[in-house]
Amino acid sequence: MNVILLSALTLGSGLIGQDPTEDDYYRIVPLPIPEALVLEVSGITLLEDGRPLVCNRRGEVFVVENAYDDPAEHVLFHKFAEGLQEPLGLLRQGDWIYLAQRGELTRMRDVDGDDRADEFETICDTWRVSGNYHEYNFGPTLGPEGNFWITTNKPFGDQPFGAVPWRGFAMRITPEGEMIPTVCGLRSPSGVQASPWGDVFYTDNQGEWCGASKLSWLKPGSFQGHPHGIGSCEQDLWPYEHPGEIPNRVLMPEVSKQVPSFQMPSVWFPRDKMGRAPAGFVWDTTEGAFGPFAGQVFVTDQYEASVMRVSLEKVQGHWQGACYPFRRRLGTGALRLQWAPDGSLIMGGTDRGWPSLGTNGRGFGLERVVWTGEMPFELLEMSARPQGFHLTFTEAVDPESALDPESYDLSSFTYILHSTYGSPEVENETLSITSCTLGDDGRSVELMVEGLRAGWLHELHLDGVRSASGAPVLHPRAYYTLAFRPED
Repeated sequence: MNVILLSALTLGSGLIGQDPTEDDYYRIVPLPIPEALVLEVSGITLLEDGRPLVCNRRGEVFVVENAYDDPAEHVLFHKFAEGLQEPLGLLRQGDWIYLAQRGELTRMRDVDGDDRADEFETICDTWRVSGNYHEYNFGPTLGPEGNFWITTNKPFGDQPFGAVPWRGFAMRITPEGEMIPTVCGLRSPSGVQASPWGDVFYTDNQGEWCGASKLSWLKPGSFQGHPHGIGSCEQDLWPYEHPGEIPNRVLMPEVSKQVPSFQMPSVWFPRDKMGRAPAGFVWDTTEGAFGPFAGQVFVTDQYEASVMRVSLEKVQGHWQGACYPFRRRLGTGALRLQWAPDGSLIMGGTDRGWPSLGTNGRGFGLERVVWTGEMPFELLEMSARPQGFHLTFTEAVDPESALDPESYDLSSFTYILHSTYGSPEVENETLSITSCTLGDDGRSVELMVEGLRAGWLHELHLDGVRSASGAPVLHPRAYYTLAFRPED
């Protein structure tokens, strides 16, 4: 009898003899979608009463009823609007719903309270389209000055109506409809979001002139790396300096020496180690309702059908930080995230136009990620120090394993800015961890490192670290983009 009971005891929420899994900490609750409804989710927001409002790439918008039931057995979808042109984001402000269509920033609302939009207004349609299939517009998000931010995709291939300006840009649009081009050099900027402190960030996908996928700060006037649209910076509407001539085949840490306005990404997402196609993202504002990651960023990846995690810090005036795996094997290619009133994370997406590792077999979906209440043993945050890195864990560590340099593997590499699709990892170097120091809190470790390189991405593996109860780190790797080293 005692043997039977012992076999059921848990170790860090996993059975003895078994490593814990993501399912032990974050459950996936699929929301059933009627067979006749092709819900290729491209935007999510909440109505004032907390019900989700979702749009799809086919130009339809739906109110979702009973979305928070668990199990989700009585979910209903009511059509709120239709006839839109590929909306790729939703934002509620008061009783208005704002969205970026292919040719304009629009707002709509339900005036008579029947859950059906009956008033539509064009806010801004200053930009034009060339007719290329890939001229998507993403957003909006609301910036700190009350302006709406959108991002414009560059075209890929033919432009049957002729080339047009302002592709590959981040735009601010005033409530009165004035368009202010603000950041250039974007490629395929699938996500745009304002941080809780007001700075606006975006995600971009690996490709030509973009060595790997990334999360980057949209610092006004900055150049993000892709030269496609910078001819527009010669127009009077561009209020900043022209980026100048863009070099080809240059290591990323060297680019800013030739292009002063170049903005190093806040976080690189190494291809396949983290994902291939980052999209929507949100800051954890749940104050602990979603687990131990308050203040961090959750980022979708369309190809991996996953959600990644990011921690950020400001070093020498630049936002930089680390990314970590979080939750894989979602039902479909993940595109958009939205916090629910109960602190769960609503995820919607689609495989349309790009394959994914989604598991539901339908190619689109809507689901909630729910914290079980169990605490995962994770690397909570990797932050930079002048001579190394500071690691904070979600729980107390086993001192013997955490203080052993052999428990860690650390290396660094960078990418090339060039016209070729993507970039290999170059200038790889294994780094030496010379000492480990345990913090007084019992759950932090200071690593002294020989060979830190500013401008390089640093890859850390922690396979040897254990918690005080003997559990392994659930995701024992992290990738820190060390754009700048902190000053001593």
